[in-house]
Amino acid sequence: MKGESIGLAAISLKSAKRKSSNAPVAEESRACSAPEPSSRTRTECPAPCDPRIARSRAALREALIELMEERGFDGFTVNDLCQRAGLNRGTFYNHFKDKDALLQAFEDEVLAELDDFSRKMSEISIVELMHYRMLKKPLPVLVELFDYVRKEGEFFHAVLGPGGDVRFGPRLREAVCSKLIMSLLHEQYREDPTPFVNYYIAYFAGAYVSVIVRWIETGMQESSEEMALIAVRLFFIKPGESIKL
Repeated sequence: MKGESIGLAAISLKSAKRKSSNAPVAEESRACSAPEPSSRTRTECPAPCDPRIARSRAALREALIELMEERGFDGFTVNDLCQRAGLNRGTFYNHFKDKDALLQAFEDEVLAELDDFSRKMSEISIVELMHYRMLKKPLPVLVELFDYVRKEGEFFHAVLGPGGDVRFGPRLREAVCSKLIMSLLHEQYREDPTPFVNYYIAYFAGAYVSVIVRWIETGMQESSEEMALIAVRLFFIKPGESIKL
């Protein structure tokens, strides 16, 4: 299986052309209001956001992170959240149906931000990726990605931890990491994936989620540049090859 770690992505090396299209970057999702009572989907707020709502959401987000770390998501109530955030229950229920809706709103915001990195990655060819690998230079978009993960480190640590949301890891894998891997595949596999291709994507997407989790769990000691180098190195490493950058 020599070279199998490059796998299906290597096929595109033979025919890859640098992509010149500038796909529009989705606007940042900055929701201020919660879902309608019958929906768990985040509702967009009118721009500009009411500063009072923004402050309330920030307080609830901080309280949510603290309580998930201390008690686990199932170990506290909406009342606990409101007390910790210094808000009344009426304010909470004006915007959110329950604490599950609150958590999903914040998760959706993070995934929307991460999706922008997937879009940027889709503009990078396998040739360009290998160029950075040979030069041992960090891919700028991956540096930005790890910068963002660091900025949101407390949230990721809480939601991906033992007291967090078990659904978020799979959502992160499918919504972000799978897209990153898919963007590197040859066009024929992106349009008509076989079972093997699906396993290939699942394998690497799961691996990259684990890399992110490991980095967060160990206190994010490596720089974003180092993590960007590691991420690319892991994609191209061959079985039995010396494990070093």
